[in-house]
Amino acid sequence: MYTMNMRLILCLAALLFWGTAEAQQVKIKVINQYEAPVDAFTIDGKDCHTSKNGTIEIVAEGGDSLTFDAKEYQAVKVAKTDLTEGAVVSMHKVFTWKDILNPMFYIKYGGLWLLLFIIFAETGLFVGFFLPGDSLLFVAGIYSANLAHEFLRLLGLGSVNNEWLSLLVLCSLISFVGVLGNIVGYWTGKKIGPSMYHWKDNLLFKKRYLHEAHEFYEKHGVIAIVFARFLPFIRTFAPIVAGIVDMDKKKFMYFNIIGSVAWVISMIFAGHFLQIWVMNQFGIELKDKLELIVIIIIIVTTAPVFWKVLFGKSKSNTNTKAE
Repeated sequence: MYTMNMRLILCLAALLFWGTAEAQQVKIKVINQYEAPVDAFTIDGKDCHTSKNGTIEIVAEGGDSLTFDAKEYQAVKVAKTDLTEGAVVSMHKVFTWKDILNPMFYIKYGGLWLLLFIIFAETGLFVGFFLPGDSLLFVAGIYSANLAHEFLRLLGLGSVNNEWLSLLVLCSLISFVGVLGNIVGYWTGKKIGPSMYHWKDNLLFKKRYLHEAHEFYEKHGVIAIVFARFLPFIRTFAPIVAGIVDMDKKKFMYFNIIGSVAWVISMIFAGHFLQIWVMNQFGIELKDKLELIVIIIIIVTTAPVFWKVLFGKSKSNTNTKAE
């Protein structure tokens, strides 16, 4: 009888322990302040890796809290009571210079107003050529509601929640600063342009370059101003060169507006509706794949430039030899 009672007690204790352990096993998500998954980290010194969807299953054992730590991140201590099924642990990534190429850096720390300044700078200032315009607009499309709300709140419309109104507000504001940026670039080029015709030829500068550029802008103004919007680096310098070679103002403004609106709408709408489609079709958040998306956008937008530089030059050399 005593033996049977002991066995019963042991079985009950085992079942109780097993049930408790199962209850403590939860699936959580570990992200940084840019809402990107933290792939590799440690929990109380033990190495951990998230799955493809950015989640990980953990079992909280011993103590009242767990410490999450990773390279280039600040350690964070999380109470076990907060680690419920589906919980999100946010880790703060220490700033590095690589972050300035991350569009979420600007969304996170500057919101709409920094976004507008970045687009203005990239399309009108010499120093803006390195800024991530394409990927920034794509990400802005994903966060269109949040960004537009910053402006609507100023108008007393903070309670309005309309998808198309948010897209209209965002596209209008960004298109406007894009046009304004190009105007500043054109004005800058127009101011320094006349003096350049008096510069002496050297290794990097030839006066014939100005005459060739002027001829190109006269014949192909659409390509120079409209399509330049979709090419990193080139969109920064295209309006400046247009001013240097004294491109017709009316023609410049016409193509400037068309190019800005086309660029902004295509990028914003791509980010907004692709996020919705991918989520509905595959249950995947594009927010979790932003680094990959940025790389793809950079490759797609810069490929034509490298193709022209590499193969255009070869074709030119071949034609020269044939002559």
